[in-house]
Amino acid sequence: MTQMPPRFEITEAEIDRVVARFYTRVRAHHLLGPIFAGHVTDWPEHEAKIARFWKGAILFQPGFDGSPMMAHRRAGDVAPGHFPIWLGLFDETLRQSLDPLAAAAWSALAHRIGQGLRQGVEDIGRPANVVPNLR
Repeated sequence: MTQMPPRFEITEAEIDRVVARFYTRVRAHHLLGPIFAGHVTDWPEHEAKIARFWKGAILFQPGFDGSPMMAHRRAGDVAPGHFPIWLGLFDETLRQSLDPLAAAAWSALAHRIGQGLRQGVEDIGRPANVVPNLR
């Protein structure tokens, strides 16, 4: 079986580095830090899991087992307004860690995923007869 080519040029080591740098920033963030601290008990394992997610999404590598949508919906304290903050920190980390083309490509992918996660979190508790916000 032939493996699909990566979405854009990036190495596994670069993905690991971005994930580690990003979560260092998240832990220090006044709003996001406490939310993550309430759910993450093993930071190295969390970072490894998220790196596996990105390696699957970008490099098409197997190894990620989980549902980001369900994890964010079940958390209970993740709000739609957290996603722009999360993405802003992620974009800064990408720009500081990668060449501009890789940073822009990964950012675009993260924003698409983030939009879906935000909508999923926003839908929790919405009455069935209310139209979802698709922006």
